[in-house]
Amino acid sequence: MRCAFCAISGATRWWTIAEGSEIPLAVALGDPAGIGPEVIAKSWERRERDGVPPFFAVGSVSAVRAVWNGPIAVIDGPREARSRFDDALPILRIKSDTEIVPGRPDLEGARNALDALELAVGLTRSGAASGLVTGPVSKAQLYAIGFVHPGQTEFVAERCGIAAELYAMMLAGPTLKVIPVTTHVPLREVAGLLGIEAIVAKGRAAIRGLQRQFGIADPHLAVAGLNPHAGEHGSLGREEIELIIPAIERLREDGYRASGPHPPDIMFNERRRRSYDAALCMYHDQALIPLKTLHFDEGINVTLGLPIVRTSPDHGTAFDIAGRDLADPRAMIAAIRTAAECAARLTAA
Repeated sequence: MRCAFCAISGATRWWTIAEGSEIPLAVALGDPAGIGPEVIAKSWERRERDGVPPFFAVGSVSAVRAVWNGPIAVIDGPREARSRFDDALPILRIKSDTEIVPGRPDLEGARNALDALELAVGLTRSGAASGLVTGPVSKAQLYAIGFVHPGQTEFVAERCGIAAELYAMMLAGPTLKVIPVTTHVPLREVAGLLGIEAIVAKGRAAIRGLQRQFGIADPHLAVAGLNPHAGEHGSLGREEIELIIPAIERLREDGYRASGPHPPDIMFNERRRRSYDAALCMYHDQALIPLKTLHFDEGINVTLGLPIVRTSPDHGTAFDIAGRDLADPRAMIAAIRTAAECAARLTAA
């Protein structure tokens, strides 16, 4: 099987393990006024060239029509998607479908996005979809309609009944995979939120996810320090000594390959990246800055530790370019391909 992050070329189908399956992926459109509808439609357009496996979109049909004039098949259920996929983009319409102006988000669009996400999660949990891919949403718009989760990752995990300490958000690109221990919190709060148990839990979720979903039998997890130079033996901070080193030792006692704490300023260079399978980082930007610097247009988000497969492109709604035919679909294509690859591995296990 070709890796989901191999160079995209030709029409070779990398998803041969799952080819016999009649179960497609569910792809939630995200905010209908953002670039989600456009990159999903473009992913379908490139299905032969880039080896995109069968999927169906969930959300607003009018949002796709507003940015794309290709063929659309409005379906009544996931079973229809596989037979329609070769000739048209299958879309499972939701009841809150509404007229959309690209680049102009509103509360109706946020409700539409949330309804699409809820339906796509339910279909995946029930087995009607083989995996879930989520399009980009506007958190500000979702919060305005009463959304209480920090993001889609937490929402999906809650719907799956998985506690926060049992799943991990992994951001991945062709040469780097990163897992932040803390995510969307102010930087000044990070040190207080870190603890031995929190680091160990994310490390376990990361390693088990790499084994189950990515087929890496004995993954090497490189653990970043929190402070400059990984604390310089305590002279620049004691979190490494008091929290991170004990957590690494616990992971090693569990039989996992974990190393560190590595100085954050040098662990992401090309040579060092080749020495580990994923990096466990202490906070959001420590993980996301190197990932987005290296793989801005093709990075994806994979939620590890769930009973279902869930991926998403690692970019936002980009309202400023929505409807202008400028959105790059590579990250969405990578998210769809990776979801199918992970689902095939879980099915074959």
